[in-house]
This record gives sequence, structure tokens and C-alpha cells, in this order.
Amino acid sequence: MGYRIFLAGASGAIGARLTPILLKAGHSVYGTTRSEAKAEALQKLGADAVVVDVFDASAVLRAVALAHPEVVIHQLTDLPKDLDPNLMGAAVVRNARIRDEGTRNLVSAAIAAGARRFVAQGIAWAYAPGPEPHAETDPLDVEAHGPRGESVRGVIALERLVTASPPLEGVVLRYGQIYGPGTHSDRPSNSAPVHVDAAAYAALLAVDRGRPGIYNIAQPNGYVTTEKARAELGWTPGFRLPA
Repeated sequence: MGYRIFLAGASGAIGARLTPILLKAGHSVYGTTRSEAKAEALQKLGADAVVVDVFDASAVLRAVALAHPEVVIHQLTDLPKDLDPNLMGAAVVRNARIRDEGTRNLVSAAIAAGARRFVAQGIAWAYAPGPEPHAETDPLDVEAHGPRGESVRGVIALERLVTASPPLEGVVLRYGQIYGPGTHSDRPSNSAPVHVDAAAYAALLAVDRGRPGIYNIAQPNGYVTTEKARAELGWTPGFRLPA
């Protein structure tokens, strides 16, 4: 049986791959974007498109209420094309705001609309220095400074909001470094990479599998462990959309 799903960031790198996967699985998708052109593309796929700014709390509340979803998926980011280093400083600040204020608006709207589960995008490279590979129970790098500190604080805010907002069942997917179609790179990095399709697949599985909590999502690597995602979600890093 399919669910009504509100997908924030449906036209982003992961969202664009996740939307057709959700639709093929029989779910109804209400996808957000900030662009009318991208809204038309989502509608052509079979999703209902919503143009909304995640920082407009009232607009988010109305959009989620209209969708009346059983599950909300948060895949919002704001990164420059090709991760242009000249633009990354401002992007880090924007992303931290999305993870804090944007997540707060989405969680509040999800609760008001009666959603049962909330799945959000986190990152797998925010762990504090220590023995590797890192499990989900290892501490995050709360002592980090500069841009890394900004990112880690945003991640901490997101994870707190998602996992401690009853009655929502909160799931955070700590993604490794994304690569593949629609991303900044066609090749995996040397540290905890994950293909964009496999990342999207994890979100599909998290709709109705696994206990609430946090899951590392990455290909086999020496930095983080992924046994929990494999065991509880049934996730595999080899998933790919048809060419």
C-alpha cells in the first residue's frame, strides 16, 4: 500500500532521483521546489509540485496541511554548482540555516498535519576525531570551528529536531559524500562515498522500515560503519536507477 509523502527538496540532487523511485513504489508524492520550471518537471513525472520557501513557516504549514502526508522526507540543501569553492562559505551558512530553521518549520508542519514519520538528510562526516570506523553512537565534532563547526551545529540541530519531536518517528540518514548524476562528481571520493541513487534508495526504505533513529549511509569504507542500515533498513549501496 502506498503512502502520501511530502518530499521537501524534490528537485535537488537526491530528491530528483528519489521522486521516481517513490512513485514507482506506489506512493503519492507532493514535492517542493523553489522554481516554477522545476515544478513543471516534477508534475511530468507524476508528482504534485509545491513551490514553497522552507523559511516561510506559514507557507510550509499550509503546503504540508494540503498534502496531509503520512510521511515527510527532508532532502533540502542549498549548494553552489560543482561546489564552487568561491561560493562554499556562504553555502555552508545557508545549509546550516536550512538544517536548523528549515527543519524546525517542516517538523512543526508535519506534526500539525498528523504525519507519523519524518525522514531527513544528514551527513556522515561530522564525527569527532577518534577510532574509526565510526558507528552511529559515536559523538559528533562539537568542538569544530569555522565552516566545519557551522555545518556540525546545523546537523546537531537537525538531528535533535527530527529524533526528539514526538509523536513523529524520526529517522536521520547520515549520507556519505554523494556522487553520480546531478551531483558535483561522477566518481566516488576516497572517504565514505555513496552513489546518489543508493542514497535515494535509503530514503525509500526508511519510509516504512527500521526503527526511529540515525543510520550511516555509505559504500564500504574505513570511516563509518553501515551495518545498522543494512540490517534494519535492508539497504544496499549497489542500488542504481535504470540508465
